[in-house]
Amino acid sequence: MPTIHVVYGWHMTSGPLRNLDLNLLTALDALLRERNVTRAAEQLGLSQPAVSAALRRLRRHFHDELLHRTGNRYELTPLGELLREPTTTALAGVARVFDAIPTFEPATATREFTFLVSDYAAMVAADELVNTIEEQAPGVRLRLQQQVAAHVDQAPESLRTVDGMFLPHGFLSDIPSIDVFTDDWVLIVSRDNTEIGDTTTLAQLSEMPWVVTHHAPTAFTPAVRQLRLIGIEPDIRVVVESFLTVPFMITGTHRVALLQRRIATRLATPADVRILPCPWDVVPLVEAFWWHPTHRPDPAHQWLRHLLRTQSQPDPAATALR
Repeated sequence: MPTIHVVYGWHMTSGPLRNLDLNLLTALDALLRERNVTRAAEQLGLSQPAVSAALRRLRRHFHDELLHRTGNRYELTPLGELLREPTTTALAGVARVFDAIPTFEPATATREFTFLVSDYAAMVAADELVNTIEEQAPGVRLRLQQQVAAHVDQAPESLRTVDGMFLPHGFLSDIPSIDVFTDDWVLIVSRDNTEIGDTTTLAQLSEMPWVVTHHAPTAFTPAVRQLRLIGIEPDIRVVVESFLTVPFMITGTHRVALLQRRIATRLATPADVRILPCPWDVVPLVEAFWWHPTHRPDPAHQWLRHLLRTQSQPDPAATALR
């Protein structure tokens, strides 16, 4: 049986962790993210000398500077860069250990759920979820974190540090999910675009300039996939990182975009755009909530998943791991 050491309230096993204060993990996380002792101290609510002392201890442990000055700013060493993601993941894991509860009572619970979301998912899915949670669990808070391509590309690791991710089917596999709602696709053009009537043709679309979102080798939306499935390689003139921006990049131009109906309907009037039907059979979008298997036994997360299933509007043809 391994010897147990206690350091500042943390239980330490023998081996590499012996005599190491795991409270340094929070300091390491702040230093690697802020790349500045003063800002890290402000974030942690500690004095600058205390964080400087923590940095010295971390440097001795890793035999590496971690932060080094370049001109008027600090940069991470190669090891510092390597430690950024696993440090955040480890800190989230430690927090979950000490946040664990045997039961979850929504009416009295105080808990924060963190989701990775696009602005589209925040507007459509999280909006209804927030209202439901406010009614059932007034002490629960939601943190909606902006989703980026790296979160999707590294989903198994990304999902370890959050409670879940809202993302359409077609990007992830072998990860538990719950279908939340379905949507379809529409075309949008400027209201003053006289070259396009109430309908359009594939020939016209192949010649028009396009606005798309997240267009990169590993970052794309189903809209681009839809176009390529029907043999259209869009003439992409504008690429944006926000779905909410798309209609406003159409206003007053001859551009066209393929957008989710739910968001197009909400923004058509303020953006002064028209909604047109697609001249082909579109494949519906099925938005799902994806979560890491380690959350399965957590009573709070079980309640959250039940809530999502209760208010979901899934496509019967879509499949998901339960």
